[in-house]
Amino acid sequence: MRAKLGTATAERISKSRTQEPRLCAVSSEGQEPLAPALDRLIHERMRLGIVSALAVNPSLTFNELKALLRTTDGNLSVHARKLEEAAYLNCTKMFDGRLPKTQYRLTAAGRRAFERYLDHMESLIRAAREK
Repeated sequence: MRAKLGTATAERISKSRTQEPRLCAVSSEGQEPLAPALDRLIHERMRLGIVSALAVNPSLTFNELKALLRTTDGNLSVHARKLEEAAYLNCTKMFDGRLPKTQYRLTAAGRRAFERYLDHMESLIRAAREK
């Protein structure tokens, strides 16, 4: 019973995510979009923080990101995993003596996605200032 409920719930969540409204700039007539939809994966606050921090650092450890973003282990772990699944981050696990150490790096695909995101935000800002 639980497995069926879990599958049904997962399908419902999956369907709702594909039907979420997308953020995009629209023309003055409100008919046609000026820019494609924002990358929702990066646009979420915590994931944007992770990608931004890694864009200006060659790599950061889990603890460095946690301190920088002032978040919990669980929150950082969930958001980093989503970025890793999208191939935006590379996660390397190792040991420093007997202590586990997790290190993150932004991939080339992640850097391109972040650049597209920044370009999109800059175009939205320009469009808003022109009004």
